Amino acid sequence: MLQAMNTGHEGSLSTLHANNSRDALQRLETLCLMSGLDLPLLVVRRQIASAIDLVIQIGRLRDGSRRVLAITELTGMEGDVLSTQDLFSFEQTAISSDGKVIGDLRATGIPARLYQKLKAAGEAADFSVFERV
Repeated sequence: MLQAMNTGHEGSLSTLHANNSRDALQRLETLCLMSGLDLPLLVVRRQIASAIDLVIQIGRLRDGSRRVLAITELTGMEGDVLSTQDLFSFEQTAISSDGKVIGDLRATGIPARLYQKLKAAGEAADFSVFERV
């Protein structure tokens, strides 16, 4: 998967099972290390940092509904550590009288570095979506 994502073809999508975005990246590291290839961890992390822009976490809430809980940007590496920043996170505001979770996915106020890539590609991305409301 990482090799395919690093071949220059934009728009790959894959699924991992993990508890949060950071755990998903660690799980991906583990899967790569278990592949039978004798790659050093640093090489695996560099491949991940090069291949992945965003991690979108979907989870099941206590009412059984599934929601996007976080959108996390992989910003590269700091030393030998993968660097991430949460762009959006789900904030529960209430529980309705019938037990449904009420809440929204809200911006953290941190602008995505990915925004510059979108802009350079001619996409009409609205920078204001990253503003905390």
